[in-house]
Amino acid sequence: MTEQPESGAQRGSSVFTRAHWASVGLGGLAGAALSLAVVFVATILGVLPGFGNSYIHDYLMAHPSLVFDMQNKAQMDQIAQEDRARQAAVDKIGMKRFINPAVAYVTGPANAKNTFVEFFDYNCGHCRNSFPTVQKFYNAHKKDTRFAFIDFPIFGADSTSAAQVAVAARRQGDLYLALHFMLMAETSPINSDLLYVDAKKAGLDIAKLSTDLTDPKIGRTVAAAQKLAQDSLVSGTPVFIVNGKVHEGEITEAEIKQFLNK
Repeated sequence: MTEQPESGAQRGSSVFTRAHWASVGLGGLAGAALSLAVVFVATILGVLPGFGNSYIHDYLMAHPSLVFDMQNKAQMDQIAQEDRARQAAVDKIGMKRFINPAVAYVTGPANAKNTFVEFFDYNCGHCRNSFPTVQKFYNAHKKDTRFAFIDFPIFGADSTSAAQVAVAARRQGDLYLALHFMLMAETSPINSDLLYVDAKKAGLDIAKLSTDLTDPKIGRTVAAAQKLAQDSLVSGTPVFIVNGKVHEGEITEAEIKQFLNK
């Protein structure tokens, strides 16, 4: 889970994927795990000298994967703990704060039976990877689901500029979605040049967009989204909240369906 501003800029949204945690075993955490294992073994040697140095040495040499098993178990336990804390925070806040035009672009029936919230950054690779699934779900469920798209820039100045332009584009109605989908479908980093090229392609009134960007309310909207993320322990992108249930990282159709069935 990327954190803001330090870890959001430095760690990136890749920390949201379980595959990342599984593959990080040879990284910095591995060193920490190995150190802990050494301390643990040393403690055993001191407390239970009856086993003998050679017994423990031979056992560990015969089962070296135990160190990495311990590390992976610790990582998964940490992820589960963070998941529980984040879900508890979202439950405490309540969905009204997420389905709120003051922080999100909200669309869909007010009395919809389903709710779908996404925190995203336009320069987030995992957000883009999830985009085809999100767009497909939106097209299939825009008549029975309340959607809230929350601009949550964590990848530096270009992402912040993109979020501000997108928030300003909300004032031009459905053209926001045209711009949003276009930016999410990009394969290149979103910078100011590409941002305005896509804004024109989406049909936005560029003169109005430029004027709206001077309104201090635009910055306050982005700040409100950041505050909501902080309160709900959302520290990176993408994060989805489907019918009140939190999902971190890339999402699949099967996972969305599972949340809807719950």
